[in-house]
Amino acid sequence: RAVAPLHPVAVQCQEAQLVVTVHRDLFGTGRLVRAGDLSLGSASCLPVVWSTPETTVTFVAGLHECGSTLRVTSDSLIYTTSLNYSPAPLNPVIVRSSPAVVPIECHYPRRSNVSSNGVKPTWIPFLSTLSSEEKLPFSLRLMNDDWSAERASTVFQLGEILHFQAAVGAENHVPLRLFVDSCVATLTPDRTSSPQYTFIDFHGCLVDGQLDDATSAFMSPRPRQDVLQFAVDAFKFAGDSSNLIYVTCHLKVSLAAQAPDPLHKACSFSRANNLWNPVEGTRDICSCCETRSC
Repeated sequence: RAVAPLHPVAVQCQEAQLVVTVHRDLFGTGRLVRAGDLSLGSASCLPVVWSTPETTVTFVAGLHECGSTLRVTSDSLIYTTSLNYSPAPLNPVIVRSSPAVVPIECHYPRRSNVSSNGVKPTWIPFLSTLSSEEKLPFSLRLMNDDWSAERASTVFQLGEILHFQAAVGAENHVPLRLFVDSCVATLTPDRTSSPQYTFIDFHGCLVDGQLDDATSAFMSPRPRQDVLQFAVDAFKFAGDSSNLIYVTCHLKVSLAAQAPDPLHKACSFSRANNLWNPVEGTRDICSCCETRSC
């Protein structure tokens, strides 16, 4: 009779996965259970390493895989799963073993590095993962003429220029590039109300710059990838006496490493050469500004 192992189930809690090694003498009786009767978690994941002659079976699963659950305490992240033994009948009449469930938990501290290795420059902390799942903080501000600070007054005279600065807070995040997809001016906070004037359209075309009396344009180069500045000549709605305008813009981001394309661009119209010019990227990404179909 074989000597029963002291710990028939061994668990390694690694950074992104757990490794479960099971001795097939699960009950310490000398009788080896069949590897095919063992599974991991509520999803019944099968072992990755096992063969009939081997006396051990190995499972490898990501912390969120195989139906594991996460519990968060004040100081720990606890991933819970189970090793399941569900013996198949040897014949329709008798069985020689009972099913069993072995609970498994992996505990990770919330306030320290869970890696056993030194932190490398490319290592992304848990805070970054959490940040990427949260909503990004976008902002749109009216700036003074030299872009050095937010403008104290929102009152303009016709003939002046509105300096807009769009930005996104990208701390603890992979580098992002900000774009202004569209901007519409209305007389009420409802962006669908009428009358309305869309001065940025078609995924980043500053169409107001095509008008004969306008100098509107995106500022190039950007101060940062997560900031985009643009200037628009002041205007008002014809026949309206309220002199109050609401501006609603749709902002979005892409990875900074992603090349600009017709859906991610900032294009201004140059009256000098009658061409559309991008803040970055090749000129062809702005060609759809002319066709008005991007």
